[in-house]
Amino acid sequence: MSDSKPNQLKKTLGLSFNIAVLIGGTIGVGILRTPGTIAGMLDNYWLIIASWLFGGLYVLIGANSYAELATMLPKAGGSYNYIKRAFGEYAGFLSGWYDYICNAIPPAFYCIVISEYMIILFPALANYSMVMAISILAAFVIIHLSGVKNGSTIQQITSLLKVICFVALVVACFMYSGVAVPTIKTDNSFFQIGLIFSFFKSLQLIIGTYNGWNSVCFFAEENDDPSKNIPKSLYSGVLLVIAIYVLVNVAFFHVLSLENVAKSNLAAADVAKILFGENGAIIVTVISIFSLISILNAFMMIPPRILYGLSRDGFFIEKGTMVNKGGTPIVALLVSSFVSLFLICIGSFEVLFSFAAFISIIVWGLAYCSLLKLRASEPDLPRPYRSFWYPWTTIIAIVASIALLMGFIYSDPKSFIIIVGITLVSYPLFLVLKRKK
Repeated sequence: MSDSKPNQLKKTLGLSFNIAVLIGGTIGVGILRTPGTIAGMLDNYWLIIASWLFGGLYVLIGANSYAELATMLPKAGGSYNYIKRAFGEYAGFLSGWYDYICNAIPPAFYCIVISEYMIILFPALANYSMVMAISILAAFVIIHLSGVKNGSTIQQITSLLKVICFVALVVACFMYSGVAVPTIKTDNSFFQIGLIFSFFKSLQLIIGTYNGWNSVCFFAEENDDPSKNIPKSLYSGVLLVIAIYVLVNVAFFHVLSLENVAKSNLAAADVAKILFGENGAIIVTVISIFSLISILNAFMMIPPRILYGLSRDGFFIEKGTMVNKGGTPIVALLVSSFVSLFLICIGSFEVLFSFAAFISIIVWGLAYCSLLKLRASEPDLPRPYRSFWYPWTTIIAIVASIALLMGFIYSDPKSFIIIVGITLVSYPLFLVLKRKK
């Protein structure tokens, strides 16, 4: 079935695509929106910067473990391959579908947000929001049906433009001399319950903004040299994203006071108005559209790879492994696109997005545990890359994941209840699929 030649993914992707998809799949409008919300929660300059660095350090330690896992098992679908190999079929099934849900929601959301930003630039289109969102989705489906190379080229161009836009915004902020970096009083209430709650709530937002950092692992099977390219792209991509996120925050505080950032729904727009006058809002809208096109392109490619992997292992329909001449898993792409179309039509993302970071932490945590398990149970597996300071970095990643999960359960119990519900329903479904298989 999956080993027949027509259903093989093509090894056409290289290092430049890997870095582009990591940046493209991570940096979105979140970094333009979240600084205001987080400033309102934490109310302390150094604690805000430390939170972004903490999130970045957690992701960097995670990249160290993922570099070994993805080069050891370079398969389409990423995390669930490692979890299945270490902990068995049910663990693989559950984590695979969690990962799919997590990655299948964003494309619909990004199509809608791009259409909303287009309306800001062209108010005459105000009545055509849903038509535009569906048209954007259809255009990207056509691009990806035509082959992996076209998707790869668009990813590299849009990711480069995105980085240029953010660097230009940061430079413009630091060149602005109208206001000094605010002197912020240290807040001694850090250990009060309210601030601990806010700290975990802000970390949930920050982890959500970093989400996508392991995008390269979904494409390991299509990489022309995964052993070298995956570790290089994971480290360089993650470090670049951390640098951009921290610098954007520092740059915003250079222009606006902490209080003003905290009151802002879209901090980037308020900063741009001060820097560029009334045209500032247009500049931020254009940056947002570039960011969204790049992240949409990445997320049009990720869910079909997970679905392809799940199909190959009998956790979805057999036709899910079908690959066209251009190297696109065609049925998996069409199924994922229909999911996106359905979500665009119902337009309800809040509940789904609230537990995206939650699900990510669970899947990442299980992947880190699978590295420990596979080192013990399969020591002779070829490992082209070995994570440095093993096992301590992996143990730190697991402990940090558990701490974040406990914090998220404390600050967002509703999402936790939904996840428990999905888990309970999943086991009977797994047994049915296993019988069919």
